[in-house]
Amino acid sequence: MASPSSKRNPSSSPQNSSKPAPHDVPPSAWLLALELRAFWEFGALLPAWPLLARAPRGDGHAVMVFPGLSANDATTVPLRQYLQSLNYKPWGWEQGFNFGPRAGVLEEARDSLSRTFEATGRKVSLIGWSLGGVYARELAKEMPDKVRCVITLGTPFAGSHKATNAWRVYELTSGRNVERESENYDLPAAPPVPTTSIYSRSDGVVAWQASIQAPSAANPQTENIEVLASHIGMGVNPSAWWAVADRLAQPEGQWKPFAREDKGRLHGLVYPVPAQGI
Repeated sequence: MASPSSKRNPSSSPQNSSKPAPHDVPPSAWLLALELRAFWEFGALLPAWPLLARAPRGDGHAVMVFPGLSANDATTVPLRQYLQSLNYKPWGWEQGFNFGPRAGVLEEARDSLSRTFEATGRKVSLIGWSLGGVYARELAKEMPDKVRCVITLGTPFAGSHKATNAWRVYELTSGRNVERESENYDLPAAPPVPTTSIYSRSDGVVAWQASIQAPSAANPQTENIEVLASHIGMGVNPSAWWAVADRLAQPEGQWKPFAREDKGRLHGLVYPVPAQGI
């Protein structure tokens, strides 16, 4: 999944590190039940559209969007259509259902990224929802010269596999042992490009602590943006969409942190002060 440079160094293992142990408690059954509110989030797009349409316009660069576990490109159609309306060139991962990094999956993602970079002559932004965000982050670590920025939605990269309510589904669909597989990569390490993690404390699938990008000495262009959203609905949540559009619209090489104080016009689509590290 990752390049040799992103493989975990033995000296950084829990027994040899001063860092706190990764979060390993999944969201509660109550939060999981609240995932049904995803239908409300999708319904909120229509009344929020007049505001969403005012988001900063894009510069026409390409955006690759990865779906979550057991999902396909159909789930990212609304987000991609929104980005297209803002003058981006979005496309899905075009590999059917995301059942984990099976044979050939990551190779095809690399090839797709390379083809788009060569065809457009411009770096590509990567967006990943849940497990799709892991792909986006690792591709950016491998191919930073072709990636403009990375944005993840409810992606578990900072906790153990037990910090989600979906790890058993992952093992069932992928046929892989998630604990043994994750030990081969340094998932918490930030990609060497502008990186944004969008997360929700009320996520019922992924513990929010597992989506917090710790400050990176190697890359100061990282941030966490908290939204009020479910996990299943994060890809159709109006506040998440605005944050994505705001991040994509930054001129290349002129990254600035997300400015929550400027978002008062969103009338209740709240951006709480995010956690900066755990």
